[in-house]
Amino acid sequence: MACPICDAETEKAYRPFCSRRCADIDLARWFNGRYAVPSRDPEDIEAAIDAVEAAGKEPPKPH
Repeated sequence: MACPICDAETEKAYRPFCSRRCADIDLARWFNGRYAVPSRDPEDIEAAIDAVEAAGKEPPKPH
């Protein structure tokens, strides 16, 4: 099995990663929202629009 971050061979102690460094990179990606799962829930969309408006930015256009 290859590390999903750098493609090196995985280490048992850090599986599915090869090292603590790659595990930390993956965790940072979760924290930064890179792996966010989009929602189609209207309540979530309204809350997101309200948050953007409160921050003084233009809300995203729906698809």
